[in-house]
Amino acid sequence: MTALADAFGRARDEGRAALIGYLPAGFPSREGSVRLMRAMVEGGVDIVEVGLPYSDPLMDGPVIQEAVGIALAEGMTPAGVIDVAGDVAGSGAATLVMSYWNPIERFGVDRFAERLAAAGGCGVITPDLTPEESADWAIATAAHGLDRVFLVAPSSTDARIGQVAAECSGFVYAASTMGVTGARSAVSDAAEGLVARVRAATDLPVAVGLGVSSGEQAAQIAEYADGVIVGSAFIRVVLESPDLEAAEQGVGGLARELAAGVRRRRDRALS
Repeated sequence: MTALADAFGRARDEGRAALIGYLPAGFPSREGSVRLMRAMVEGGVDIVEVGLPYSDPLMDGPVIQEAVGIALAEGMTPAGVIDVAGDVAGSGAATLVMSYWNPIERFGVDRFAERLAAAGGCGVITPDLTPEESADWAIATAAHGLDRVFLVAPSSTDARIGQVAAECSGFVYAASTMGVTGARSAVSDAAEGLVARVRAATDLPVAVGLGVSSGEQAAQIAEYADGVIVGSAFIRVVLESPDLEAAEQGVGGLARELAAGVRRRRDRALS
């Protein structure tokens, strides 16, 4: 059983959804990103997505693009991302890398998987890699014990969802909206239906991302999903903080709010 399966299993045993937090490695600096991700874990994040900064982030909204630009200016590299993931994994949280495919392919598919596994990472989310093009990645991740996470969207057909889910391990990432990433004032109505369609195709956990920014939204998604993914909201806290210490406090506070949100399902069941 992988660290990712353990994290979802613990959340399930507690009658709640798992909380998944994202930040780019190297934002606002290498050491700063490690400190912030550790603060997320201390605040209640179960699973950490370490973003690999990329110069052409097609799916990312302006908030993540700004953070990625800062990380790239700081000199963050794929090798550095693996090192950051290892440092974060030392906190005890299940730690994945989230990356577009091009940087992994250029780094070397097997080399990336081998080094991430050796550092303590447990998997990789590849939002732009399709099952048809993932044969080499499947071999590399299986060889090094890493989970593979692919995305489905509201526009995905049932057949496509089944095909994507069959190539996943760890969990299936359900993008709740069409379009780029970014915190939103309301969660898409399509999310719950998408989760139900994924559940019909696989027994893997289903986590919902794109748009979550508050404890109330986290509670809403936790009613029907196995995991709640938050990224842009954490980044915005950092961007609006005057210094790293304030950012740590802000990120920890948001994590606590979100962690309370994913636990409301359990609290309602017990009442």
